[in-house]
Amino acid sequence: MKISKISEEWLKKQKFEIKNGVTIEGVFLKELVTHLDDRGDVIELWSEGWAEYKKGDVGATTHVYQSATDPGVVKCWHLHDIHTDQFTVTRGKLQVSMIDVRVDSPTFGHVNKVILGIQKPRFLRIPPGIMHGWKALGDTESIVVNFQSHLFDATDEYKFTWDCVMEEIWGPKNG
Repeated sequence: MKISKISEEWLKKQKFEIKNGVTIEGVFLKELVTHLDDRGDVIELWSEGWAEYKKGDVGATTHVYQSATDPGVVKCWHLHDIHTDQFTVTRGKLQVSMIDVRVDSPTFGHVNKVILGIQKPRFLRIPPGIMHGWKALGDTESIVVNFQSHLFDATDEYKFTWDCVMEEIWGPKNG
């Protein structure tokens, strides 16, 4: 199915399954390193030189932006047909949820959750065709820095309501 043809009605008919870890094909998660000393700290947010980062998978980073999300706010669902999101959290903590809606993918229907935050810095790459969004956890705003593969193009931004599918995925869960 073409990304542009996906509707909330179609999404509601699909069987999505939460999987532990990062199982969706093409998603890349890297643990970042904090270099801490008596003056402060430095975290490398992205590098084309990362050995495990395959440059040819995405192409050059062409658009970088910062986004703030207030505590408890869910920003989702959306997906792209062309561009790749690549981001990290520089303040606060997020739950990022992803659903593989690429019908020709071996991981079609997989649902993954990842926690990103300054306490455990990570870099996450989400390729086209993966529906995704996030929820700001904790009691401070969360800041996301996104290193996109393409210039922003509103015609490549397919949005859906946050509760159209997998409403139960969003934390925190008590117990």
